[in-house]
Amino acid sequence: MAGESKGTGVVLNEKTTEVKRAWADEAEEAETSSTTPAVESEDPKLELDSLSIKDEGADTNKILLLDEPNESDIQTVTSGDNVYTSATTFEELNLSPELLRGLYAEMRFKGPSKIQAVSLPMILTPPYKNLIAQAHNGSGKTTCFVLGMLSRVDPKRKVPQALCICPTRELAIQNQEVLLKMGKHTGISSMCAVPEDSSRYIPIMKRPPVTDQVVIGTPGTIKKWMSAKKLSTRDVKILVFDEADHMLAEDGFKDDSLRIMKDIERNSSGCQILLFSATFNDTVKEFVSRVVKDGNQLFVKKEELSLDSVKQYKVYCPDELAKIQVIKDKIFELGQKWGQCIIFVRTKNSATMLYNALENYGYDCTSIHGNIEQALRDKMVKEFKDGLTKVLISTDLLARGFDQAQVNLVVNFDLPVKFKSPEPDYEVYLHRIGRAGRFGRKGAVFNLLCTEKDEKIMQEIEKHFSHQTSTVRDWQSNEAFEDALKDAGLL
Repeated sequence: MAGESKGTGVVLNEKTTEVKRAWADEAEEAETSSTTPAVESEDPKLELDSLSIKDEGADTNKILLLDEPNESDIQTVTSGDNVYTSATTFEELNLSPELLRGLYAEMRFKGPSKIQAVSLPMILTPPYKNLIAQAHNGSGKTTCFVLGMLSRVDPKRKVPQALCICPTRELAIQNQEVLLKMGKHTGISSMCAVPEDSSRYIPIMKRPPVTDQVVIGTPGTIKKWMSAKKLSTRDVKILVFDEADHMLAEDGFKDDSLRIMKDIERNSSGCQILLFSATFNDTVKEFVSRVVKDGNQLFVKKEELSLDSVKQYKVYCPDELAKIQVIKDKIFELGQKWGQCIIFVRTKNSATMLYNALENYGYDCTSIHGNIEQALRDKMVKEFKDGLTKVLISTDLLARGFDQAQVNLVVNFDLPVKFKSPEPDYEVYLHRIGRAGRFGRKGAVFNLLCTEKDEKIMQEIEKHFSHQTSTVRDWQSNEAFEDALKDAGLL
């Protein structure tokens, strides 16, 4: 991480400052995808038994398949002799009245989602075992670890007690917003530790020690604060890695993440570690299973990860100009009938070209990249979340964990490939399409293809997920796009 950051401390019950509207006029540099070397597993493969979750609990290392209509099968592996019962209500979790009020009055929840029902008892039941958890985008993972952090914090002790590490500042800020809302009535304080602009820079030695009880931030900033002894980890009870597959991947934030983990394990014995993500490839899965000892595991079968609520389509375009025309004449024209759209591109050049082309046609959209001022970047995200813009062009900066319920359409202007490799990035593809159809809502994804390479990448993606993607019969036909949107439940 370049430069030191200024943390944003917040005490629950206080109002956050409104961010003024601002418009973006640049495009985003592509962030690289992670690739990991093969790691040979030391653990024998476990055979799956088709069982429904039962109150009686499970034997050590028995895998349960949790069947539910319209939900994917979840495979769980429990460690030791612990017996967990699926929670049908939040009251069964012995939460404080303040947290229950936050869940019902502020979050407007009616009950736990499938992953919450299964994972929350594992998180909140002593002796607080570690957990590696994977589930669909929009299935409620954030609530699981935010509730876990809030539940473990003693509001009377003004020391850091929970840490959450995220790959991007946008995700860190978003997670803190969820924590502020859910924990509004608890009096628990939090700080967002993310890089800031040079105008807000505070030298590390001039910073006071952190006294906020929950710290959410990016790995570089967190590590710097810890190295400078400004962030104490002696009292940390729970450590969360959001988008953990990227945090522990070789080309991700593996080194910083492991240093943070080892420092906390050395200073705070018994700290609970939670790893959450929508995707874990086999290499990362095997690695984290070794690093996170004596923990419970929860995984969704690979073929179930393509999100049934989101309809995926291929659009064959004769050239790149046709791609732009599809967005201009089909996506934007039909856009009056649905919510918001995110267009994903692979590179900064693609983003700049697309943004300028649409602007020249007189269309209003927003584009985000990591090189603009942090304050403006935050405003751009906020104005999209507030509905001030309907179309956002982005590289994979916002592919992971970006929650916006009004997004029901995703366009892959470029299909994702791994950094310096022709191989499709399956995990990034899954994260991208997960921006649509959040929390079980309907959504559609249009993959724009114009070269043989595009077609080959799409074929590999379909093969990987065992999913045949429908084809829009004519890129010039309004009727064909309307039929696709009707099939997706958007018209």
